[in-house]
Amino acid sequence: MNEWKPGGIDPESGETTIGSIDTSFAIVTALRERNGAGVTELAEETGLSKSSVHKHLRSLAKHDFVVKEGDEYALGLRYLDLGAHVRSRVPGSAKIKHKLRELADETGESAQFAVEERGHAVVLYREVSHGGVYSRGRVGRRFHPHQTAAGKAILARRSDQWIEELIDRQGLPAATPHTITDREELLEEIRETRERGVAFNSEESTEGLRAVAVPVTAPDGDVLGAFAVAGPTHRINGDRFETEIPDLLRSVVNELELNLAHS
Repeated sequence: MNEWKPGGIDPESGETTIGSIDTSFAIVTALRERNGAGVTELAEETGLSKSSVHKHLRSLAKHDFVVKEGDEYALGLRYLDLGAHVRSRVPGSAKIKHKLRELADETGESAQFAVEERGHAVVLYREVSHGGVYSRGRVGRRFHPHQTAAGKAILARRSDQWIEELIDRQGLPAATPHTITDREELLEEIRETRERGVAFNSEESTEGLRAVAVPVTAPDGDVLGAFAVAGPTHRINGDRFETEIPDLLRSVVNELELNLAHS
């Protein structure tokens, strides 16, 4: 879905960038992490002067990317428009969302669809049933792929060399004590995932949560993303974890792939 590959050009490798844009994104990131902040707080967070922060905020506000609420600034709804546009560019977006709703309703759990971008698993859609559990996997959340079932399902469609180069670049940081952080252990897990066509996650991204995922193949033969179903360990266990949900996911993915191939 993109030209970036592990081992390619790293945007943080010292290549020339535009400082003012870097500054604006540092402010935007700080606003997201703090859910809004004043000029002084943003200056302390970013290490920039108050005058510089204020000028960048004025420019962002001019284009509706930030809004002022009293003495604080927050991200504007302009990002919602951009996000919706980016998501709509993924082939079969409407069909994916419909299938996720079916998965959530049938399993009574949380269902997600994630894609890979620049070596991260990004949650594109999420549906949660009435009794489902809301996890950290909100729409737009980026994870290291080895930490999630969907990420491991996508990795299983990449070569060992691709994965090795990704590990060299990003490492294998732990999200919980259960996260795989050993290179050889992860590679073995990915090989097993390729053989069975389904990825498992047992408290590796969130303690108390298990997930199952199956990759989706695009009409061009590349991996499009992965469907995942997640729920608490006391509900996702035994045959339900190992057989029932994997079989359901395979069925849903097969139907979606056929629809995409003939649409």
